[in-house]
Amino acid sequence: MNAPIVSFNQVGKSFDVDGIELEAIHEFSLDIAEGEFVAIVGSSGCGKSTLLRLLVGLDTAFRGEIRVDGKAVEGIGSERGIVFQEHRLFPWLTVEENIGLGLVNEPLSKAERQQRINDFIQLVGLGDFTRAYPHQLSGGMAQRVAIARGLVASPRILLLDEPFGALDALTRQQMQDELLAIRARARITTLLVTHDVEEAIFLADRVVVMEPRPGRIKQVVEIALPHPRQRSSFDFHQLREELLHELTSDGHYQTPVPEQIRDLPLTFIAC
Repeated sequence: MNAPIVSFNQVGKSFDVDGIELEAIHEFSLDIAEGEFVAIVGSSGCGKSTLLRLLVGLDTAFRGEIRVDGKAVEGIGSERGIVFQEHRLFPWLTVEENIGLGLVNEPLSKAERQQRINDFIQLVGLGDFTRAYPHQLSGGMAQRVAIARGLVASPRILLLDEPFGALDALTRQQMQDELLAIRARARITTLLVTHDVEEAIFLADRVVVMEPRPGRIKQVVEIALPHPRQRSSFDFHQLREELLHELTSDGHYQTPVPEQIRDLPLTFIAC
């Protein structure tokens, strides 16, 4: 692989809970090539979403090193865009205005800004809904707006945190197809976090299987299936079963839990 656009090197993250340090991520190392689509799968509590927060720059307190284009990540940057599970659209703003929020820090003229917004409205297929408000959109359409907002500043890296988790099964599959079409047009490096093994296989070039508490890589699986991928094919189902086995089989790494926190509810660690 050529020099990676994203590099995680021995990344660790801990949280302080009632004065006790709990390790959420342990020595995570991964290189991602430009234009690659990587999916991270794992159970709740394995640090998947935390890794995205570290990469996008929302959390800068971690061990190890994260680099983008060889430069250490020290905060948010326009080369990285993120889409969350909830669309997080402002209900009092139109589709056009919500997408425009992605350009607040971009040095563009009014005409350039408007052209950029229009381009991405067309990219996600919402040309007839420019002046619509979020309550007038379906769940899938609202997520398309969120994706357009994540892409409008033309980031080189798009981070997706369970972006279709709240959608019904049919809309979810439609949005997965739409994401592949958008990615093909935008030629963007993509890192997806998901609980859905089938979604990971359908979308990604590689799937990173995580072990929980603390989160660390169990296996990295190359997905060599050609696009468009057929969910009903034998090879697809075989990969699905292999990944499910990796996720559900016992790991070899056991982390001792401090005696004084064994009975605490495990609700404090991010996914």
